[in-house]
Amino acid sequence: MFQVDFSSPLWVHFIGIGGISMSGLATILNQNGFKVSGSDAHLSEMTDELAAKGIRIYEGNLATNIDKDMGLVVYTAAVHGDNPELLRAQEIGIPLLTRAQLLGQIMKNYPLSIGVSGTHGKTTSTSMLSYVLLDAGLRPTISVGGMLDRIGGNIFVEDGDVFLTEACEYTNSFLSLHPTMELILNIEADHLDFFKDIDDIRNSFHEYMRLLPENGTLIINSSIRDLEALTGDISCKNVVKYGLDAEKSDFSCKDLVLNNGCYSYKLVAKCADYDGKIVSLNVPGMHNVSNSLAVIAAAAALNIDPEGALKSLSSYTGTKRRFEKKGEVNGFTIIDDYAHHPQEIAATLESAKNYPHKKLWVIFQPHTYSRTKALFDEFVNALGAADEVILAKIYPARETDTLGMSSGLLSDELESSGTPAHYFETFEEIKGFVLSHCEPGDLVITMGAGDVVNIGEDLLRK
Repeated sequence: MFQVDFSSPLWVHFIGIGGISMSGLATILNQNGFKVSGSDAHLSEMTDELAAKGIRIYEGNLATNIDKDMGLVVYTAAVHGDNPELLRAQEIGIPLLTRAQLLGQIMKNYPLSIGVSGTHGKTTSTSMLSYVLLDAGLRPTISVGGMLDRIGGNIFVEDGDVFLTEACEYTNSFLSLHPTMELILNIEADHLDFFKDIDDIRNSFHEYMRLLPENGTLIINSSIRDLEALTGDISCKNVVKYGLDAEKSDFSCKDLVLNNGCYSYKLVAKCADYDGKIVSLNVPGMHNVSNSLAVIAAAAALNIDPEGALKSLSSYTGTKRRFEKKGEVNGFTIIDDYAHHPQEIAATLESAKNYPHKKLWVIFQPHTYSRTKALFDEFVNALGAADEVILAKIYPARETDTLGMSSGLLSDELESSGTPAHYFETFEEIKGFVLSHCEPGDLVITMGAGDVVNIGEDLLRK
């Protein structure tokens, strides 16, 4: 495999540079003296920001975008073998790396590299830990899968010894990484267009844990099923468990108090410096109590002062597209959330119950046909917590419809189970329905990993 030498910067070209992770890697290289260029099918706000940093951007994937003087071409899992740029790079012998392989090589350049993984919660937990590391003066380089106001986007480059990134399991990309610390938040069934089943997913997470060196640190949710089967043969000696069950965890909580949807609690920790401290969160939901415990366990492992770490956690108010209040129109409130897995939907709607409202509406855009089909019943159960559900067409992402799955089927099943549901083919129909049916005091959540956020933003412009 081609090895990137940070002491000898070269010209790196990114196919699909507009993606949240690819743009971050491009920025890291750009700020480390590399010449960087990239292409994307469509120009966007993200590619405009990259261009403003001096990165050359090409619209469209054309063979002519590839220059013989390029030293490396990086591509994502979404790039197929017939991509003209990929074929041209192969033809003239330019080395190739996947996005995950490049991320892994970047991690090698840092004495402490932290990977945050799990089926859900990665972006929020990475963002929480970013606050802690920044406030502790560790000067980290950060790559997060969302837009975080504190760092002015999705990437932050500093000159310290710490690298923090999300570690995604899809296509086993996290197996290309080189972490010295791992936070594993949960292991659930997802990405079943790639994984065979939950056992296949568990095996991948097991292999990911085995990447840790003997002197590394594994921070893992104690509620994960058959935990010992996953951790029993790994090299890493320092395994720290966190979770809501104090008997099974090194870091847990008690005396929870709810205030406007956000929890405060008293820490129950085997680490004496942290035990008994009060934690006050400013993001809603029990899932964020769990996320915060993982971050606190990481802070303790890094010997960060508990008072400072907990103050940093309290200052975290969220990431864009994670229960983000967008505004109000006609007296009703619009929230946007990235939830696209039944567990995430359930957590978001649990948080919404504690948010002031008369009626809870969810505008849900399912993400991929394979996920919708594989988790169909779980989606119905999770969405049933809303008062009414409005369904948009499935966002196909990388897929085509070969499974006979549709949002209309979800709508019919929700109706059969007693939850009023409405399916519309277009966003325009959804916006018209919302304006004619939602009343002052109602709460409307646009939900999904696709472009459903545009519905709320369009409504707010009316």
